[in-house]
This record gives sequence, C-alpha cells and structure tokens, in this order.
Amino acid sequence: MFKDKVLLITGGTGSFGGAVLNKFLNTDIGEIRIFSRDEKKQDDMRHLFNNSKIKFYIGDVRDMDSVDGAMHNVDYVFHAAALKQVPSCEFFPIEAVKTNVLGTANVLTAAKKNNVKKVITLSTDKAVYPINAMGISKALMEKTTVAFSRDVDPNKIMFASTRYGNVMGSRGSVIPLFIEQIKNGKDLTITDPNMTRFMMTLEEAVDLVLFAFKNGECGDIYVQKSPAATIGILAQALIELYNSKSQIKIIGTRHGEKLYETLVNREEMLKSIDMEGYYRIPADNRDLNYENYLSSGAIDISSLDDYHSHNTYQLNVQEMKDLLLKLDFIKQDLIK
Repeated sequence: MFKDKVLLITGGTGSFGGAVLNKFLNTDIGEIRIFSRDEKKQDDMRHLFNNSKIKFYIGDVRDMDSVDGAMHNVDYVFHAAALKQVPSCEFFPIEAVKTNVLGTANVLTAAKKNNVKKVITLSTDKAVYPINAMGISKALMEKTTVAFSRDVDPNKIMFASTRYGNVMGSRGSVIPLFIEQIKNGKDLTITDPNMTRFMMTLEEAVDLVLFAFKNGECGDIYVQKSPAATIGILAQALIELYNSKSQIKIIGTRHGEKLYETLVNREEMLKSIDMEGYYRIPADNRDLNYENYLSSGAIDISSLDDYHSHNTYQLNVQEMKDLLLKLDFIKQDLIK
C-alpha cells in the first residue's frame, strides 16, 4: 500500500518518527517527509539516516501555511506532533490547545485541501476521563478528528485515530529517567509504586498505526490491547537488570497524574469491536436531531467495565524485565 507513495509525519523528529523511518526506509515507499519545528533534531536525523527518501520540512502545525506547504502531493499522513508533557501542559494549557487541538485541525484541513488519502492522528490514554490539560487537549483532538471525518467523502479520504498507553523509552517516558538515576547511583524517584501504566514498545506503537491505516474507517479510534505494570514493578525490574544498588524513593503524585490510565471507557466498550489484539471504536455519527434517539435506549452500560491499566494483564518483575530487554537502547547499555 505504500509503494511509491509519499508519507508525511508531523512531529517526525520524535521517537515515533524515528521508529517509522527504521521500519519503512528499506521498503519500496516513495518518500517520507519529516515535518517539525526543530531544525537541530532534523539535522541530527539527516546525518543519522543519510537517505534520499527522507525530505525535511521546517514548520509548525500551529501555522496553517507551513502545514499546507508540506502537504502538496502527499498520499498519507501520520500526525504525531503534540505537546505531551503532563506538567508543562498543566501550567501552559493554552499552548496545549494551540498545538494539540488547533494544530490537528490545521493538519486535517490541509489534508482535505490537498486530497490526501488517509490521515492517522495519534492520541493517548490520558484522553479518557482526562484530569489534566494534556489529556483534555488530546480528548479534544480525538473529537476534532471525528468531527472532520463527518464532513468528508469516506470513499476519498479517511481520518482515524490511535490511542496509546505508555510507549516505553519514548520522549517523556519514565524509563530513561530511571536509567539515568541508576547510572548516577541515585535513588529511583517514584510518585506512587502502586500506580499502573500500560506498556508497549515503539515498534508496537508503529504497528498500531499501521493496523488503523489498513483497517480504519472514517472516524474510527483504534486501541491495542496491552499489558500493564505498576511503577514499583517497573523500577524493580530496571534495578535488577542493571544490577544496581539504588533504592526506591517515593516522592508523591505529580500535577495531573492518575493512579491508573484508561484506554477504552465503558460507553465506548458498548460499541467497540474486538479485533483480537485491538479494539476498534467506531465514530458516533448521530447528528443534532436528538429526538430520533430518545425513543429507545441501549443496554445498561453500568454492567460494563472500562478497559484500564488496573484490570488488564499485570506484568510481574520477570515479565517486565523480558519486555524491557526488547528495547534496543537497554540491550546496548547492558552489553557495554
């Protein structure tokens, strides 16, 4: 499906963009455009990959003109540009709105204008029952994607979203922080050892986007079924892998942090479609004629459970260690 096609990745200098390049550069894809506002990271990526299939575009999703300029002759878009740090979004919520909500609207508008065939927007479990500005802005990003999907011809263009749990080792992940603390002989600072998070690798994150790309219908949201672990288990697994004498230091919950994260809420579980390793959440395509929907109700959703990081499969220390060993930077560390 990607043979000779042009793929644009917004926020392409991040962890996800690098993973996509590793997966696609040796295929018959025509061109991959990296769109971001960070010229230093673009220069680093240019030297790292040194591949003529990669084209770099300086721009910002907040700026419609720069998005539109990068979108000419593009076939597909993976929209990964976002403000993702919970504390920074908490203190600067308007900035989160500008990038995560209005930026997404710019990407979708430009895609529609330039006859792009498919756009996959990347969301997060923090968008479900959001309690922080980052999650709220991502929830609005999802709603924006669904709203745009209602106003396009699904035979010509497809807008869909993916919703992630914790992507291990990505920017903002706690794993690099823990490793740095271990290497410096410091205690591992944990907010709450009983806090659980979904665990998935960058490769699985790319696979989720590709699954949505291949199977998606306009307005869909896709979720990968993932195991979870407590932060205490994660810390202990890293201590054992690195044969460290570091201790665990509990520092208390930070701004906007949840005890556990939810990937699919029970209202969505009511209509979700089980696709073995994934859930497909179709768009709610009802319109404003509410009276058409008041004559009968659905089954009692109170009998359903959310799909969250407390009730999914829980990894033990050994299983967490096995999963961590799939991360290249950890394997390279342990070889040294």
